[in-house]
Amino acid sequence: MRIGIAFTLKPDGPPPAGAPDDVHEEFDSPVTVKAIGEVFRALGHEVVELGDGRAFLDAVLRDPPDLVFNFAEGSGVSRSREARVPAVCEMLGIPYTGSDPLALAVALDKDMCRRVAEAAGVTVPKGITLTFPAGPYDGDFAEFPPALAEAGLTLPVIAKPVCEGSSKGIRNRCLVRTADELGPTVLGLWRDYHQPVLVEEFIAGDEVTVGITGNDPPQPLGVMRVIPRRPTEHFVYSLEVKRDWHNTVDYEAPAKLPPAVTRAVEGDALAVFTALGCRDVARVDFRVRDGVPYFLEVNPLPGLNPESGDLCYLAYRVGLTHADLIKQILDAAVARYGLG
Repeated sequence: MRIGIAFTLKPDGPPPAGAPDDVHEEFDSPVTVKAIGEVFRALGHEVVELGDGRAFLDAVLRDPPDLVFNFAEGSGVSRSREARVPAVCEMLGIPYTGSDPLALAVALDKDMCRRVAEAAGVTVPKGITLTFPAGPYDGDFAEFPPALAEAGLTLPVIAKPVCEGSSKGIRNRCLVRTADELGPTVLGLWRDYHQPVLVEEFIAGDEVTVGITGNDPPQPLGVMRVIPRRPTEHFVYSLEVKRDWHNTVDYEAPAKLPPAVTRAVEGDALAVFTALGCRDVARVDFRVRDGVPYFLEVNPLPGLNPESGDLCYLAYRVGLTHADLIKQILDAAVARYGLG
């Protein structure tokens, strides 16, 4: 089989002037592209690197592959940027791995995704989405605390860009403990990421993630718990933590949770996966408070760098290699299209 790899490569050098330092956080490194390509070559497939954007369009129009292995994030701030590669593949009739354009677009928009999860019977934190003002903000932040109160929110809360992944924009400063911090925090996120900001109640409890692969039915890989090395009342699995995970957290998988909690987390993860119509692979994140899982987000386009990424960390700890994980995703798509 001739497999095309669709990816968004992280550019060399510093971020553009005025942009936050995590502006390219979601994008992939050559290490990821090389590792995935090597898995397919070892399985006897021909591999072609397609990239993203115009390069991807030119390549698939010129010489379409038999299947696209998609992990392209797309660029910009569009809430549907992750849906572009699947949309093109569907338009051209090219089979591809992973979820369809609708599932990817809804999953990237945390506000929309919360609504789908809640409608599926999954518990979500209380929250409110604050929209970017049309012009320059020149207020005194007085309207922010009443907006929280109207939404039934009490401090502390956590603020995050509504349409980003890879913890982009979720920094230690996003935990808001006082009313005075709220307005400046939201305004800073508006200015940096040019999109609405989701403000949620802070769920004090275990941070866990569930990996899911396959279809008909999808199966959990397991549950992984993220444990801070320095216990704190308000642990945030922030970008600062992820960038220094060797020193800041331990990853425990299978997670040492009560069996009933494990079943609840896996059940809710599968409920979200199914409600969105996800396919082949996803990672679903929760916080667990008093035995209750609170849904945070689902990533149907999880990071596959063999040296980083929560789904890979989970896979390794439940006995899978990177090649095993990639093959599971490929096999799921091949079976779904009847290509085997």
